[in-house]
Amino acid sequence: ALLRRLARHVDDTLRALWAVAAVAGMPAGACLAAVGGYGRGELFPHSDVDVLVLLPDGVESHTPGPVKTAIEGFITSCWDVGLEIGSSVRTLGECLSESQGDVTIQTALLEARPLAGDTKLFRQMAKGFRQAMDAKAFFRAKTLEAVQRHTKFDDTPYALEPNCKESPGGLRDLQMLIWIARAAGLGKTWKALAQRGLITPFESRQLQRNDGQLRLIRARLHAVAGRREDRLVFDQQTAVAQSFGFVSTDSVRASELLMRRYYWAAKAVTQLHQILLLNLEEQINDSQQDLLHPLPGHPDYRDRGRMLEVASDDLYQRDPHAILRTFLVYQQTPGIKGLSARTLRALYNARGLMDAAWRRDPVNRATFMTMLRAPEGQTHAFRLMNQTSVLGRYLWVFRAIVGQMQHDLFHVYTVDQHILMVLRNVRRFFIPEHVHEYPFCSQLAAQFDTPEVLYIAALFHDVAKGRGGDHSELGAVEVKRFCRQHGLDAASTSMCVFLVEHHLTMSRVAQKEDLSDPEVISAFAAKVGNARRLTALYLLTVADIRGTSPKVWNAWKGKLLEDLYRITLRALGGAPINLDAEIEARKQEARQDLALHSQLPGTEEPLWKKLAVS
Repeated sequence: ALLRRLARHVDDTLRALWAVAAVAGMPAGACLAAVGGYGRGELFPHSDVDVLVLLPDGVESHTPGPVKTAIEGFITSCWDVGLEIGSSVRTLGECLSESQGDVTIQTALLEARPLAGDTKLFRQMAKGFRQAMDAKAFFRAKTLEAVQRHTKFDDTPYALEPNCKESPGGLRDLQMLIWIARAAGLGKTWKALAQRGLITPFESRQLQRNDGQLRLIRARLHAVAGRREDRLVFDQQTAVAQSFGFVSTDSVRASELLMRRYYWAAKAVTQLHQILLLNLEEQINDSQQDLLHPLPGHPDYRDRGRMLEVASDDLYQRDPHAILRTFLVYQQTPGIKGLSARTLRALYNARGLMDAAWRRDPVNRATFMTMLRAPEGQTHAFRLMNQTSVLGRYLWVFRAIVGQMQHDLFHVYTVDQHILMVLRNVRRFFIPEHVHEYPFCSQLAAQFDTPEVLYIAALFHDVAKGRGGDHSELGAVEVKRFCRQHGLDAASTSMCVFLVEHHLTMSRVAQKEDLSDPEVISAFAAKVGNARRLTALYLLTVADIRGTSPKVWNAWKGKLLEDLYRITLRALGGAPINLDAEIEARKQEARQDLALHSQLPGTEEPLWKKLAVS
């Protein structure tokens, strides 16, 4: 309501200024139109006011004269009264011809509405624009634009400082859907799209609700910042949260409550955006049954253009086991690149089936363990499960950290995204194509016969964050319960509990303690216990650090961790820690590096003597 009132107020102001300009020499046949976001009849507190001055063909506005003077006077008066005006001046012919080659102009004109002047001219423009619109080309352009925009924001709605307009799951994703639907003549509102069967009435209500949530957050962000600001930066999050009435407590900050609300809305938008976009593509490009093929060995599923589709809309109601089985089929079937709109909708509508009884079901537990033990596909399968909210509904403890902020200098992802990043990193250690990234880790992983233990540890290592208390100890309790419920043997359970409880230990020892001190190494070796645990902890530690931020990992940290691993491995094997031998080995490595850089033998000696290197 506020956005519409602001737009109406600006409408009245512009009409008054246009009346003055008309007297000052504006051509009688000219028209003033609202375009872009302002054309929707909504205006955020500090958004630009985009307008089009539409002139009849033959009117010259670029050469000195009364027309140019009147137009310049109108635009100047807009700035004088405080409007941040974004103006374009075109004749009818220019408007139609330029829009054909510029998708930005097409998008702006899609929601144009007349404000003042000759409405007949506006209707001519609107009719010509509609007739020239190529819905298929517009769809291709907007989807490519969305891919580029999402890439700019790391393809995730979970950035710690998201852009509530441009980030994935933001307002632009919703606006894009309406633009495509309008261009194809399929509707202008969520209700209209529901009436055409492109979305269900429930999905329409969800889109409206989350659209309103994101609009409210953006409007309050503008008001708090006192300027046009679409990024929920740390400096503004607390103030925006307080404007919603959120209050900090001992266990959670007000800003975390705000961001949790934002992330849940962005996640819902991402899911619904994917469903509706696939349906729009099918309508616009007439892609129907010719892309549908049976999936051998899986009668409940079909291949629709390399997207996994359920054979019937009520599959999950008839067989709730099929929910997790969907992701197992996706994981195991080469060539399948995602889920179809029909499958996504069926999953979205099956959320009520994913209750405590469903989580305890032995068949579902067996399916989940099959996914963990599969030879490949864990990264993509678990990411897709999180995107569709199935992972948090199966692992209820995981649901609590979806959208959980991390206030430190290292993490750039929410807790759930960090966990999935660590899972990806662990998985890469076992993939031959990624050997060049971490050769030593890949060498160790090749000898580790139960990778699912590492995957489970990755899923649970930070799962207790945000509760208060030591998240490592709390997480160890959770992973022990998971292992018991899913039938892991005592050795695997013990390993998972150890890894989660001590996932920060190796990093702390390597970076903050003296690795040349035999007591430090002996204490660490005693805590680890054996070489298998040491290897698993090393792999998880490297994956964890790499998963905090692309900028956190460096060669220095890698060298410290590898040194700690090698020294501790010798200690666990019963070999005494020989510091002289270790120093001599390091000196030999340094001499080899110097030789590779064409340094003469002995170049290093003056420096080493000065540093008292024995």
